[in-house]
Amino acid sequence: MKTYDLIIIGSGGGTKLRAATTVGKTVAIIEKWELWGTCLNRGCIPSKMLIYPADLMTHIREDAEKFGISEVDNPKIDFEKLITRVQKDIKADSDSIEPIYEKDPLVTLYKWHGKFVSDKVVEVNGEQITAEKIYIATGSKPQTPNIEGLVGTPFFTSTEALKNTKQPKKMIVIGGWYIATELGHFYGATGTDMHFLVRSEMLKAEDKDIRAEFARDFGNRYKLHYWVSPTKISYENETFYVSVSDKEWNKSVMESDALFVATGVVPNTDNLWLENTKISTSQRGYIEVNNYLETWVQGVYALGDVVGNYLFRHSVNFEGEYLAGQHYLGETKSVIQYPPVPHAVFSYPQIAGVGVTEDELIKQWKQLWIDYVVGINHYKNSAMGSAILPKVGMVKIIAEKSTGKMIWAHIVGDRASDIIHMLIIYVTQWATVEQMLREIIFIHPALSENIRNAGRKIVKELQKV
Repeated sequence: MKTYDLIIIGSGGGTKLRAATTVGKTVAIIEKWELWGTCLNRGCIPSKMLIYPADLMTHIREDAEKFGISEVDNPKIDFEKLITRVQKDIKADSDSIEPIYEKDPLVTLYKWHGKFVSDKVVEVNGEQITAEKIYIATGSKPQTPNIEGLVGTPFFTSTEALKNTKQPKKMIVIGGWYIATELGHFYGATGTDMHFLVRSEMLKAEDKDIRAEFARDFGNRYKLHYWVSPTKISYENETFYVSVSDKEWNKSVMESDALFVATGVVPNTDNLWLENTKISTSQRGYIEVNNYLETWVQGVYALGDVVGNYLFRHSVNFEGEYLAGQHYLGETKSVIQYPPVPHAVFSYPQIAGVGVTEDELIKQWKQLWIDYVVGINHYKNSAMGSAILPKVGMVKIIAEKSTGKMIWAHIVGDRASDIIHMLIIYVTQWATVEQMLREIIFIHPALSENIRNAGRKIVKELQKV
């Protein structure tokens, strides 16, 4: 049996542990799919490569007229060419990784499925290997909801939606979360008639003011069917027939030539043969870990989507860097301490946030006893607003009333995923609004002045206390 210093199962965020080679450790990396995992091959990166031109199409179509730009009424995009180019670029990036591993004498790549035969023994293509430490970073996969007739039809998950080269005339999307709104926007902006089936609200985990602003603008662009649940699906003559029921139990049938199912993800634990180990999972299949990201088996760790603490690539990067530092780079042993974890939704308009929402704050008030004040500034009420004439956009900052410390922040609008970073820093540092206004010179005119304006409104409220 071959023995390594560490085994990494999953070549996405888990490869942060490859840093162990810098101190002479031998590493086995197990990956049955494309190298570098979901983010590069089936998620973050290819989706943004498609969403950016979709954003351009939307800008041209919706904003040109108000700036006096004419003869752009019907912009078109070569859908097949775009998808083909993105997939080609992604494959080239993924294929470039294996030669790097081959040149490293401390790395052995197993391009097969890995499964546990005991607590510390993993089988790969009939060969058994072991290590002092094993890291499970197998990520997640699209969830297939239990809808009658769905299985067996050629529906899209995010994987197929990213690789499909034939643009549908009409698409039904089941779901209203991140993946649904991002890829749904891509298809809609490039010419597909989009219909979203939403059980309650779009992006319901977002702050109430943010999701309301988003839904208003998004709903002007695409058709949102609220309080609707699919009950049965069939596929005949290249057409999907989706039976739906609303909250009054009224039933109807919708038709489309494409169906995109985006109802969330599930962890990739069902085929790891964890039943051969003492590793424990939750009812939903997520691996249970302690504050050191260690499973119930000493020396076996898990990180990323497979744990489910946060379902972002940037959070698994943080976890991987934590484990690499703790185990191989000489950091003092300590529990993992997550700073406020930011997120972004790369739809149109963009959303970004850090910390909990005001909705959650209201629910938890009796437990947290945090009295707070809110500052909101709409993009249009800023100097840059007079230049870009935005239909949507706002910054929302939540501060602790007794101290003025910024505790949460949310943005919806153009470049939200970039602008939020100033607030990520201040929220992480527990800085006060007055500190931000006193210590920072904001570039004028820039969209980030909306942060300053929202902060000024909080100061005015605090002065009333």
